[in-house]
Amino acid sequence: MSIKTKLTILNFLEFFVFGAWLLSFGKYMHDTLGFKGEEIGFVFMTLGFASLIMPGVMGVIADKWMSANKLFGFSHIAGAFLLVWLAQQSNFEGVFWVTLLYLMFYMPSIALDNTISYCLLVKNNYDVVKDFPPIRVWGTVGFIIATWITDLMGWGTSHMQFYFAAAVSLLLGIYTFTLPDCPPDKSTRKTLAQSFGIDALKLFKNKQMALFFIFSMLLGAALQITNMWGEAFLHDFGKIAEYKDAFIVKYNGVVMSLSQISETVFILTIPFFLKRYGIKTVMLMSMFAWFLRFGLFAVGTPAGIGAAAIILSMIVYGMAFDFFNISGSLYVEKEVSAKIRASAQGLFMIMTNGIGAMMGALLSGWVVDLYREGDHVNWQSVWTVFAIYSLAVAILFAFSFKYKHNPEEEFEVAH
Repeated sequence: MSIKTKLTILNFLEFFVFGAWLLSFGKYMHDTLGFKGEEIGFVFMTLGFASLIMPGVMGVIADKWMSANKLFGFSHIAGAFLLVWLAQQSNFEGVFWVTLLYLMFYMPSIALDNTISYCLLVKNNYDVVKDFPPIRVWGTVGFIIATWITDLMGWGTSHMQFYFAAAVSLLLGIYTFTLPDCPPDKSTRKTLAQSFGIDALKLFKNKQMALFFIFSMLLGAALQITNMWGEAFLHDFGKIAEYKDAFIVKYNGVVMSLSQISETVFILTIPFFLKRYGIKTVMLMSMFAWFLRFGLFAVGTPAGIGAAAIILSMIVYGMAFDFFNISGSLYVEKEVSAKIRASAQGLFMIMTNGIGAMMGALLSGWVVDLYREGDHVNWQSVWTVFAIYSLAVAILFAFSFKYKHNPEEEFEVAH
């Protein structure tokens, strides 16, 4: 089996585990456990907190004592047992603390997945920029298939989604030990500051990079909003008699997964758009896509023209996500010095999946509760607020971020 095939399986299973429960988690807490919006927001903040702290901790461990693939494997084996424990929780305190503990193992595994992929591709003389996106796209395919299985099996409002994810996590942990080793490079061992991305803070002295990281944080908040509330929003239409049997309501997980299908298409277009238009235009396209994502949700319903709006919202998600998350990571790789490249990637993750995610979780939970009347949520108003937020971010970025793109310059990452 080739290295690229092995890495494809790795990425497929990595995001399969996430897809088995992430999109339905908010719906599960909202409808099955009866949590308030603020409580759901606090639970989703654990994704941000784990992304803020644990990648650096895992980086120190991988740098000093354990190869990346072994650490990745142990993380998923431990995560499998924690998912089983999560399935047994029913109150806010239990769900919050077990979710936090689980994500402290899972969230850094995303960075470790990239580390393993980059390590093995470079060792086998592949081009990371050209060869990694087609491998990474299979992670999205895994996410989609897991979401479909959870939804079609009726596990989206059941604790069975966590048992399902646990089984795959255990399989992935064991599989990782079959990969070639990616031991720490002792010749370039990182300091503690590098492991936590602290030394990359010097990038904030550069106005352009500072603005890039700040706006990446604001987009990270937008991503958390759609992860938390998408399925809960569609599921709530089931409370309306004329919509309760609509496909979009009955199979809301499958419908939401159209977003990830769109992602698989847009991720393959990134090299073209970055080379032709540059990071500023690509980021602006992402921001306006977020505006459309939320705006179309605001006017969407499960039938007629409203259903078309919901489907179109799923399509634009691919651009909204990929054009800031994947493109942003590649931009950081290109722009920063090789000496702080790893730390800069860690800082990018902290700003998007850490601080941004925590901000999005907390504020969106507050917005949902603001427009809640008893058991009813005025979702049109909720999504309108989020759309205005995205448009404001886009306008601010357009006028504040200065970047001159040279289309003749190859967008390549040094190995």
